[in-house]
Amino acid sequence: MPPTLASLVHHSALKLTVRAGGERLDTPVRWVHASELTDPVPYMEGGELLLITALKLDAEDAEAMRRYVKRLVGAGVAGLGFAVGVHYEETPKALVDAAEGEGLPLLEVPRRTPFLAISKAVSAAIAADQYRAVTAGFAAQRELTKQALSDGPEGLLTALASQVDGWAALYDASGAVVATAPEWAGRRAARITGDVERLRERAAPASSVVGGGGGAGDGEGGDGGDGSGEDRVELHSLGTGRRARAALAVGTAAALGTAERYAVHSAIALLTLTTERSRSLHAAEQRIGAAVLRMLLAGQPDHARGVAGDLYGGLLDAPYRMILAEAASASAGRARARAGDTDTDGGGAAVSAEAAAVLAEAGGDLVGGLGEVVESAAARSGEAVLVVPDGERLVVLAADRGAVVAACAQYAEAVGGARSGSEQTGDEDELVVGISAPAGPIAAGAAYKQAEQALSVARRRGRVLVEHEDLAAGSVVPLLADDAVRAFADGLLRPLYEHDATGRGDLVASLRAWLSRHGQWDAAAADLGVHRHTLRYRMRRVEEILGRSLDDPDVRMELWLALKTTASAE
Repeated sequence: MPPTLASLVHHSALKLTVRAGGERLDTPVRWVHASELTDPVPYMEGGELLLITALKLDAEDAEAMRRYVKRLVGAGVAGLGFAVGVHYEETPKALVDAAEGEGLPLLEVPRRTPFLAISKAVSAAIAADQYRAVTAGFAAQRELTKQALSDGPEGLLTALASQVDGWAALYDASGAVVATAPEWAGRRAARITGDVERLRERAAPASSVVGGGGGAGDGEGGDGGDGSGEDRVELHSLGTGRRARAALAVGTAAALGTAERYAVHSAIALLTLTTERSRSLHAAEQRIGAAVLRMLLAGQPDHARGVAGDLYGGLLDAPYRMILAEAASASAGRARARAGDTDTDGGGAAVSAEAAAVLAEAGGDLVGGLGEVVESAAARSGEAVLVVPDGERLVVLAADRGAVVAACAQYAEAVGGARSGSEQTGDEDELVVGISAPAGPIAAGAAYKQAEQALSVARRRGRVLVEHEDLAAGSVVPLLADDAVRAFADGLLRPLYEHDATGRGDLVASLRAWLSRHGQWDAAAADLGVHRHTLRYRMRRVEEILGRSLDDPDVRMELWLALKTTASAE
């Protein structure tokens, strides 16, 4: 620790005597400064031991000494050393009283003790303290490195928490807690995930202080019954790229000292190396994953298992989902919306805050953001997942009913909510996702085709996510809601609408009723409130105007779909 006034008083060579402020001798001394100015405050930084002989001071003037001492206290001076036997044979009572009144430690310096000796003593103590801190820092670095090599990030966090006499937590790229030390710190770490997310929005490297009066935070780490409200927590981003790959939190009861600071910086360096190494391994895993995927799609599941080994656990044997994601231009999305189906997967205002966070974090790369989300979900849940970037498309193989599929759906919901709640201009990219039905290793090709079909429907209907299972459960009519189908329907039915506009009969309504009753004359006529012979006449007129036979099932199908398409646009 740095030198204090008490350590100087106890220094046998200095022979200092306490004349006032004896209860504050534990005050640290940052430096020693000698000045005979009547007002040395403009040249002080705080924490100094000021040495004087009262060359230009009337040290026996009580009011002058009161003003002088008050100024020193206001400037944060640690203490005042008064040399006797130079201008005054003993310390003036006015100065002693003023120091006692303001609580300023006053040390009497004997004539045989030069000011230089006090300066040297403080300088030597500061140097020794710094040396101890550096030595302790190197020792901490060796211990942290040892733990990182033997027990990974968890061991490193345990050693760091011991070094700083507090707790430490590691967060992944999504802001979720990966590990904590000690174990009881999990609740405290989870309580500041909001601060971690805000830190990750800043360009790396970045750091902030939350809680404990540290300033930058919003105090989210409330007490909650475990005393966490007293913690001072430092947050540091990890990674060498523009975006942080992880974050480190260090919680302590007070500000870090020099040795503790060395330990934290060493932990940051080691965790950054681990993160970058993980990125290299991740790239290698993606190359293996691409090869495994190609084998699965080629109908070679046994070869795929042989290449994958234990990398994907039992993923290739259990029911899985194939997920395809890619970007679609916002202008194309608006064109689809004008085509009549503006359905978006999203909860509107209910997910607006989450959606804003998703878009801010993705930085416009929604496909890449989805990749990070599913990998983080897999890491937290312990699930195996295969993620393969394929050009502008992302291919994901995930366990059916698992956390990865759920995270994908939640991400799509958030993006959909942001899309519906914001005005997009230009050609910003949107996200479209298609998910296959559950499949096994021998049906990988079919699952990929299902995911592509679902992706195509999502793109056409302006939705963020479509599951293949939903296609069979719904109607085929919404799938036809695009400009080409509408143009065909309008062209096919236009002659009938033009006929009806002249007031010569309601052919369109009659045709709709007849087709809805599967050609049953009596039932359709009853629906219309006309005689069946009238309906027969109208259907003959439809055939004459369109030049098509209603006995042809293909014609009936086309007319019915045309009626449904135009009805959905009305």
